[in-house]
Amino acid sequence: MKTDMCVACGEGFVNIRVGALIVKDGKVLMVESNRGYLYSVGGRIKMGETAQEAVVREVFEETGVKMNVRKLIAVQENYFYGDSPSKMGKQFYEIAFYFQMDVPKDFEPVSYTVTEGSVSENLVWVAPDSEKTLYPDFFREEIINPSKTVRYLLSDER
Repeated sequence: MKTDMCVACGEGFVNIRVGALIVKDGKVLMVESNRGYLYSVGGRIKMGETAQEAVVREVFEETGVKMNVRKLIAVQENYFYGDSPSKMGKQFYEIAFYFQMDVPKDFEPVSYTVTEGSVSENLVWVAPDSEKTLYPDFFREEIINPSKTVRYLLSDER
């Protein structure tokens, strides 16, 4: 079994992940958490995997549908504190690769709920004008006005 690219570094962690921009009917598919925010479908890259391979795998694992990558849309450096029960309050430095996916016209994700401790998550469609907190927030703009180049983003919530 390949290991996730999340490694301890001092008192914190270095995390390498992928996220998928999945758009249908002007809405983006996100993962909703009972922690008060939504985040992109995706997850950690596994050792030996490319970012593109990882996003295809993660989308399939989370939606039940195999999609192709259309293009890389952003790379983000991100500092934040963990809020999952196993990493609560730990500092993270994350590098994330975000890809726009080719979404089949008849796409309907398999509904699911995942729980770690008291944290539950499920898939939801979100309009760009939603007032909910999205990670990454640039997805709102990407739905309305897609970028022609790869974006570089920096987020620091320390």
